[in-house]
Amino acid sequence: MARERETGAAGERLARRFLESHGLIFRAANVRSPLGEIDLVMEDPKTKELVFVEVKTRQGTAFGTPEQSVTARKRAKLRALVAWYCQRERWRGQVRVDVVGVFSRPGQAPTLSHTTYVG
Repeated sequence: MARERETGAAGERLARRFLESHGLIFRAANVRSPLGEIDLVMEDPKTKELVFVEVKTRQGTAFGTPEQSVTARKRAKLRALVAWYCQRERWRGQVRVDVVGVFSRPGQAPTLSHTTYVG
């Protein structure tokens, strides 16, 4: 379990740097709520959207790709987390949910994928 947390934390750091290199602005990480946790909250200055980021880090494909692990049930939970956060912060602007997949194998440079989910 501790190793999984370390892997997840490393993936979140990589995802944050990746998104910042693409112009997004960091707002928060590991935001805890009664419903669960939001990995990253970023802001897209081009679109003026708050971007809620689910980071999925994998070291193999035995359980599918990082993106495949974001099921319809997980997307529904993310929508509830977004609503909770926006109410708490009194955010009235546009939002979106992104998934950053981090595929990391020992001895190899990690690869990242970035997907935006609508609805």
